[in-house]
Amino acid sequence: MTEALELGPKMRVLEIGTGSGYQAAVLSPLCRMVYTVERHRPLLDGARARFQRLKLHNVVSRHGDGHNGWPEQAPFDRILLSASVPDVPTTLIEQLKPGGILIAPLAKPAVAESISQYLTKIIRGEGGVSEQKLIPAMFVPLVPGMPQEARAPDAKERFR
Repeated sequence: MTEALELGPKMRVLEIGTGSGYQAAVLSPLCRMVYTVERHRPLLDGARARFQRLKLHNVVSRHGDGHNGWPEQAPFDRILLSASVPDVPTTLIEQLKPGGILIAPLAKPAVAESISQYLTKIIRGEGGVSEQKLIPAMFVPLVPGMPQEARAPDAKERFR
């Protein structure tokens, strides 16, 4: 995924799905800035602690819905999705600079025993987008919205 991004040292990259922070840490020395979005607060908190411990000063993170990207920081030279989508959200394509590259695992309906996800390279050109299938892949799906905060059950709920 990282190689397919064709990164340069002055590029700004948006990562959707921070998870443990591994991919953002890999991207950090290869570009100017990494913006990463995670919907699960505990995962984000752990990744932020790792970024700080590793002294990754060019990684900025946000708690949010990856489908929305990070419009306040757009446009991006590159976008990487660390979760599968049936189609890339239009909001993310719109946040990509012309000539920019987006890498995403696209999940198409499986036919019999065929591979249902392909790592796909999307290039935003002046006249639209082009897609190139790279390799079969298997990722968790990109889930829209934000998870509900966990809360302790009250006494009535515990004793039902």
